[in-house]
Amino acid sequence: MATPFVTLSLNPAIDQTVELDALRPGAVNLARGATRHPAGKGVNVAACLADWGVPVTATGLLGEANDAPYRALFAERGIKDCCVRIPGETRTNVKLLDRATGATTDINLPGTEPAPVALEEALAALHVAVGKGTVAVLAGSLPPGLAAETYADLVGLLTEQGARVVVDASGPALAAVLEAPVLPHAVKPNRHELEAWAGRPLPDRAAKLDVARSLAGRGVRLVVVSLGAEGALFVTAGEAVMVRPPVLPAAASSVGAGDAMVAGIATGLADALPLAALACRAAGFAAAKLQKTEAQLPGRAAVEAIAASLAAEPVA
Repeated sequence: MATPFVTLSLNPAIDQTVELDALRPGAVNLARGATRHPAGKGVNVAACLADWGVPVTATGLLGEANDAPYRALFAERGIKDCCVRIPGETRTNVKLLDRATGATTDINLPGTEPAPVALEEALAALHVAVGKGTVAVLAGSLPPGLAAETYADLVGLLTEQGARVVVDASGPALAAVLEAPVLPHAVKPNRHELEAWAGRPLPDRAAKLDVARSLAGRGVRLVVVSLGAEGALFVTAGEAVMVRPPVLPAAASSVGAGDAMVAGIATGLADALPLAALACRAAGFAAAKLQKTEAQLPGRAAVEAIAASLAAEPVA
């Protein structure tokens, strides 16, 4: 049965975040503590959508040997679990949080190659969950063995079903999406992913804006370039705005802020917000998530308050 929001996670991961006073490469580092929580970009987006208070279905692949944290997350947040279980474990990604600088170093494992029948079952569940008007989020890396064109093919199929597709990917998967005959409704590369796709450095806002506008001119309805502490660019074929993040207390963790922004974009599309309002909401989602260590929001009212404090500055 179709639902308003659907996410796909083909290569999720349990995030193990290790806190350090200061990361010293090549030396013995004493950890202050460690936490583990179920993650993956699509899962994180689903969690933030659930916190916003909208129905969301999670699809994709999970290792059956360690899916308990995911089952608990889905039950706690009221997320419809349509993920297919495969033999073995969902991979673990290690995140080293340097408290001295606030920087996070990611160590990501490749994941498990799914059997063709499991992949077919997962994609069948995705198609069942999508209908006209659904906002479908394809996010994260692809597991080993899957073609780079996997997301690109899905964009075409889901668009035929009447969905608006949001893609948050990188590398060959993003390149394939942007070279396909049917383009997604929205993409959200960060600065490094945009530079990698463009094949050249983009040293200033004007350069990033030019590339984003070229994508919008080719048919991507909304291009969002996340710039970390500088904020984000939101670009359509006829308009572009920049939203800078608010001044907030020290961040609990920046992990998952981009996924929260994708969730904000998805709700903005569903609510048919004008660009400036959508940009402020998406930036509000990201800023609100910074106050939490996991992929969660502090509540809809808190997110709306942050969004209302932001301004979308037109850029030329």
